[in-house]
Amino acid sequence: MQKRTLGSTGPVVSALGLGAMGMTGGAYGAADRAESIATVHAALDAGVTLIDTSDHYGTGHNEMLLAEALRGRRRDDYQLSVKFGALVSPDGAFLGQDNRPVAVKSRLAQSLTRLGVDHIDVYRPARLDPAVPVEDTIGAIKEMVEAGYVRHIGLSEVGADTIRRAHAVHPIADLQIEYSLISRAVEAEVLPALRELGIGMTAYGVLSRGLISGHWDPAAVRPGDHRAMMPRFSGDNAAHNLALVEALRRVAATKGCTVAQLAIAWVAAQDPGIVTVVGARTRKRLSEALPALDLELTASDLAVIEQAVPAGSARGDRYPAAMMASVGVGN
Repeated sequence: MQKRTLGSTGPVVSALGLGAMGMTGGAYGAADRAESIATVHAALDAGVTLIDTSDHYGTGHNEMLLAEALRGRRRDDYQLSVKFGALVSPDGAFLGQDNRPVAVKSRLAQSLTRLGVDHIDVYRPARLDPAVPVEDTIGAIKEMVEAGYVRHIGLSEVGADTIRRAHAVHPIADLQIEYSLISRAVEAEVLPALRELGIGMTAYGVLSRGLISGHWDPAAVRPGDHRAMMPRFSGDNAAHNLALVEALRRVAATKGCTVAQLAIAWVAAQDPGIVTVVGARTRKRLSEALPALDLELTASDLAVIEQAVPAGSARGDRYPAAMMASVGVGN
């Protein structure tokens, strides 16, 4: 398994990380617990070390599932990236973000208990809390680093200005944010800021939540799947975007790989400081993603991919305000 370093001060991790959000159901419909645990085991056995979760995924159940999946594994063999602060009601509605220093420490204590570990490798607020200066939040996490409960500090879904302010308080290892062939907003200001400051990126949504995986079937959306609310998956937008996928499929055929592998490799090729995170919920999808790390893309290959899926060519990439309020997804 290839390795990459998260920024100039972060940990060395597997070049591909495993996102666990979908393993406890919710955003993408029901999940199979046994298959989820088996997928975590398969990822670890394949050399994946970085596992991403959040204390609000499944209102804590995601962390408990990971604790079960990781039981018996050497702590040095995996790294946990944990987001915190999202407020969720019993019916799953998103209520906001709490990044107060006292919340930082309280939520960390809960995550450590649920995960059954004595430290978190990368700890990060899930979103920006507009009521709390980011300096206060990072300062509280810094105290937890000094106390040994956290190894590195990360950020999630924030812009260049917030990144700079946070980094001035304590070195930031990485920013977690969506980045894919059809979601490229980070290229304007965020990615240049990360490069300037020596901060890594853990890119999620590299398959655009399955849309550019080569497997998306609009008829297969299950109850509770939030993708039904996303403009990129709806009506004419979906038809247009799936045409882009077919163009990408033709390029993949010339490389002897799948669409998903090509899309993952494209993100990884944009910068050596980027670690791709795939939300594989099954061993089958994980086994497809892993070979992407060995796919070498030349400058000519990248040009052909850009021609097939030009920047800005996707439709419905932005989230509607109603969805942002209901599930806490940021633009």
